Amino acid sequence: MLMDLVDLSKCSTKDIMAGLFGIEWESLRAKGDGELSLTPHPRVFGDKFTNPLVTTDFSESQIEIITPAVDSLDEAFDTFVLLADVVNYALDEDEYLWFQSIPCILPYWDRIPIAQYSGEGESSQKYREELAKKYGVKKQMISGVHFNFSFSDEFLNKFKEVLNLDLSLQEFKNEVYLKIARNYLRYSWLIIYLTGCSIGSHNTFSNECIHLMDAKDDFGSFYSTKGPSFRNSSCGYKNLKELYPSYGSLDEFTADIEKFIENGDLSEAKELYTQIRLKPKDPKDLLNSLKADGIQYIEVRTLDINPFYQCGLVKHDMNFLHLFLIYMMVKRESDYADWQKEAKINEEATAERAYTDSMRLLRDGEEVTLKSWASDIINEMYGMCEVLGIDEDHTLKLMLGRISNPDLTYGKRMLKLIERDGYINTHVTLSKNNKTNSINRLENMDFDECGGLEKYIETALIGLLCM
Repeated sequence: MLMDLVDLSKCSTKDIMAGLFGIEWESLRAKGDGELSLTPHPRVFGDKFTNPLVTTDFSESQIEIITPAVDSLDEAFDTFVLLADVVNYALDEDEYLWFQSIPCILPYWDRIPIAQYSGEGESSQKYREELAKKYGVKKQMISGVHFNFSFSDEFLNKFKEVLNLDLSLQEFKNEVYLKIARNYLRYSWLIIYLTGCSIGSHNTFSNECIHLMDAKDDFGSFYSTKGPSFRNSSCGYKNLKELYPSYGSLDEFTADIEKFIENGDLSEAKELYTQIRLKPKDPKDLLNSLKADGIQYIEVRTLDINPFYQCGLVKHDMNFLHLFLIYMMVKRESDYADWQKEAKINEEATAERAYTDSMRLLRDGEEVTLKSWASDIINEMYGMCEVLGIDEDHTLKLMLGRISNPDLTYGKRMLKLIERDGYINTHVTLSKNNKTNSINRLENMDFDECGGLEKYIETALIGLLCM
């Protein structure tokens, strides 16, 4: 199905930019010396199985913050910042959120606590135990940021009318999100370059990652001078076998996932680890819900935790990602047959070697420099914004700056700190500073309508939000 910029321009800017937005953030709890905190998920956060805002991911030591879906990016970001502040504030005095996607100092693998559940949550615990056996416990401790997005139904209905398509709204939704997924997989290397910030590793982490790094600090850690994101590299948390489901239709996609499960490549559908996911109405019954209800939204999984901002995320990056997903919807697709394999090569090459001048990406089988291809994409996005009346000149200018000058990227900025202070010391300092900033911000806010700061903390941590 052809969805191009000319067709999209017949919709209003307001309609195009409307949607639902959500943010998920995983972070380890670390002690002041940089070691993993081995205590259970703090009781102050309530029941991790039922709390919709603060839960655990793989480990008891790994907090996950989840915002509700809201109808503006600004609100999603502000809610996320507030939740991150509340969680940081509530941690014990000598405990911090680890502001880095690659883990802190880890104990022996058998001491890393898998998230414990009871009752209805027992299946979640069993799933984690099986993953630990299959992939190793330490790989599970890699953390990141997920961005959830869907267009408004009002916009999709109007766009469908512009295209004069004889499809139901849900059928059209499926086509839109499938196209975005296909293109996002092709171009996720650009998001890795622009937002990557995981360049180091303590020696207690994975030798598979350490062997890819070319430098060592004076404190028992390693780092790379060549690439921005070892979370997204070949040593990151990936499926053991390369799996390429068809994104041609929802039926083809679900059929391929079912085959992977039948063949034993996956234990269940959510074990497919990709840069973007197609999300259903009922995530607990993913395949059946996709078949019955279609795709409800998409989840982008590329973003590293950003240690340079108090909540691990930068608003300009979120604005860019929103624009990028709109661009992915109208960007013409290549008919290159091995596009998924090529996308995987580009993803890992960028993550591991983007700062190396000799590194080349593959575009339909032909070599091209990252800088030239990335500049082409941003310039096309400038054109898109002009046609659609979207005012994001500052955001795009920032991204062009990172492309023309790698020293402006988060990875290069991190490199300077690690070279000076070492991997662990750098991130302990950043994590402590971010906790202090969280406490100061909360103590300077007005929570009178919520019964005061302490009452707000109490209610927010059990899944209720005021303000």
